[in-house]
Amino acid sequence: MTHISYRDLHFPSSIVQQAVWLYVRFNLSLRDVEELLADRGVEMSYETIRQWVDRFGPQIARRLRRVRGTPHPQWHLDEMYVSIGGRWMYLWRAIDQEGEVLDFLVQSRRDTRAALKLMRRLLKHQGIAPKTIVTDKWKAYAAAFCKLGLVGHHHQAKSKNNRIEGSHVRIRKREQTMQGFRSPGSAQRFLSIHAAFYNHFNTQRHLISASEHRALRNQALTSWREMIAS
Repeated sequence: MTHISYRDLHFPSSIVQQAVWLYVRFNLSLRDVEELLADRGVEMSYETIRQWVDRFGPQIARRLRRVRGTPHPQWHLDEMYVSIGGRWMYLWRAIDQEGEVLDFLVQSRRDTRAALKLMRRLLKHQGIAPKTIVTDKWKAYAAAFCKLGLVGHHHQAKSKNNRIEGSHVRIRKREQTMQGFRSPGSAQRFLSIHAAFYNHFNTQRHLISASEHRALRNQALTSWREMIAS
């Protein structure tokens, strides 16, 4: 596993890790995190926090992705508008039946070519083909499904895709807090980090008891501390 070096910093590694965790894990602005740390007696600029997220976020996310298990064989695909650099673009997303974020792709178009690009990326990164893909009734998904020669079931129904549409809400809230993304590249980088953090702490709270949730949360926090260690 790649070593994470916290050398040459003016703050202890625990402060850096806490700042990155707060910013990515929760719907907070950089200035919000700055104030939370100030309340704990840690004075720093929000720009310092931004630099830490840019530097350490991708490294932590890579570690988290390496320990994820095989995704559920039913995948949900959809796209949403996002504001990037002052203009609207499409964010293509895929999650599994358990809500895990599988992949996403920022694209300027909403067509079969873009749908194909997302599906090829999914198959490459996941290493397996799904048994079922759920999408809305837009024809580009069906065309891409056929071109790839997938043998699983393609379920097209607007009402069946509520799971991923609900998942879009987290991204929309984050987009509003950040007042839009600066560029397609920065959106792709941040959302990659955000997805890894979300997946790690996703316990499907609505399906389990409070005691089970606490046990899974403690397990996630313990493994999180191991992942972020230098």
